[in-house]
Amino acid sequence: MAKMNRVQFQPGMSLTEFLELYGTESQCEAAVEKSRWPNGFVCPECQGTGHCVVWHDQVKTFQCATCREQTTLTAGTIFHATKLPLRKWFQAMYFLTQTKNNVSALELKRLIGVCYRTAWRLKHKLLQVMTEREAPRQLDGRVEIDDAYLGGELSGGKAGRGSENKVSFIAAVKTTDDHHPLLAVFSRVKTFSLAEVEAWATKHLAASATVVSDGLACFSAVTKAGCHHEQEVVGKKRKSTDMSCFLWVNTILGNLKTAINGTYHSFDFEKYGNRYLAEMQYRFNRRFDLAVILPRLLRAAATTGKRTEVWLRLAEDQR
Repeated sequence: MAKMNRVQFQPGMSLTEFLELYGTESQCEAAVEKSRWPNGFVCPECQGTGHCVVWHDQVKTFQCATCREQTTLTAGTIFHATKLPLRKWFQAMYFLTQTKNNVSALELKRLIGVCYRTAWRLKHKLLQVMTEREAPRQLDGRVEIDDAYLGGELSGGKAGRGSENKVSFIAAVKTTDDHHPLLAVFSRVKTFSLAEVEAWATKHLAASATVVSDGLACFSAVTKAGCHHEQEVVGKKRKSTDMSCFLWVNTILGNLKTAINGTYHSFDFEKYGNRYLAEMQYRFNRRFDLAVILPRLLRAAATTGKRTEVWLRLAEDQR
């Protein structure tokens, strides 16, 4: 009998537990306040801690005792100026962190009972939080890497490598000494060139990393970032999928593409692909304890600044 994969079969956070913790608006407000100011209120203007509470109609406002600056619970966070009840945000965070597969904006619309545009905006704000949280991720130790492409043909577009909707990225997986996967990085690159790979390695690999790659010439640039490079050439008589040294990067890439293709059927990879890669990376790197992934995302959301819809809809290189 095969050994149970305890990561896959962990209980996570059940819907009952979620509703007990975050089922009411007051519970959600208290959770946001605790996540934003774990040691008590801190003025965003002068960093003072003394304050009083002022009510403007139904809006709870914190007034700094030092500079008199007023701020609301959600001002200056990813929830800034939201017209949605925080309950809806928490429901979205629950489904984005606890479901086995990805959740599209269309499915999220149905799950939490909002219009599509609201679901899209909410989802992309949360994906942006994941993106910014994962941006500084750096891998050390043994790291398998591979080149990959995300996306393909859009309606009326051109298929293949020349497709305007196909973007290139590098997949990297840190493993233990006995080759079990720990962490991953999925990063877009403009091209698979020596300069791009060197810049990528400098940002995402520690100098102590041992990088295992196939024979793609550009991967030799990881040595310029101080990494040790082990090149395993894939010849005509064998495929990388048959080589144990690439087991996990191939497995995880396959899972990533299956999840994305099975959930997102018509969206702009060129414009938003970095967020969908970050979503997969964020969840994969926190998969060992699903019960705390929602509180961790809440903490990140409460400490990420406001991101407007106009800004969210800009292409990555315009932000």
